[in-house]
Amino acid sequence: MGKLELNKKKKEDALYNTAFELFTTKGTNKTTISDIVEKAGVAKGTFYLYFKDKYDIRNKLASNKTKDLFYAAYQAVRQNRIYGFPAQLHFMIDHILGSLRNDSQLLIFVSKNLSWNVFQEALDGQMPDNDLNFYDMYLQLIKEDEQIYEHPDLMLFSVIELASSTCYNCILYQQPVPLEEYMPYLHRAIDGILSSYKKDSSVCSS
Repeated sequence: MGKLELNKKKKEDALYNTAFELFTTKGTNKTTISDIVEKAGVAKGTFYLYFKDKYDIRNKLASNKTKDLFYAAYQAVRQNRIYGFPAQLHFMIDHILGSLRNDSQLLIFVSKNLSWNVFQEALDGQMPDNDLNFYDMYLQLIKEDEQIYEHPDLMLFSVIELASSTCYNCILYQQPVPLEEYMPYLHRAIDGILSSYKKDSSVCSS
């Protein structure tokens, strides 16, 4: 990467980091583009080289943060040598929730902004260490388990949406119960989701 590209990347990162700080402290509605560029130390025109408006940078931030959570969870699966897709998915959910429990601002930001479009962008985003995206890696886990699921993208979205929405209060307020107490019930619900998307092997072979 040349000097010009490095400078562009530095400015873009400054905008992302500043926007995340302001969105999680002031809120999106009370944050202006002027607030972001002033705190980031870049010209206002520079902002529009990368983003359409503050909602564009918010959505891209949510996608990037979600992608980072996915990637870290996937790496943990491989490093811990977890085998079998259901076990791998449960492990990834535990890893993601552990990360969110350790960062309440990230939990609030992701939970508020995880739309279907943001989710799809996170799936399609290229991973840091190779040319694959997370969705390709996710499909590879399913393929290795030799199980066929209908609409694996919707299945993953259902699992992530369930986990993030139901665990939000458990993590932040210990309500209706602390996260540790709720987790067994969450995993049962995830098993139910997996079962509902599973294709009948007899139908697949016919």
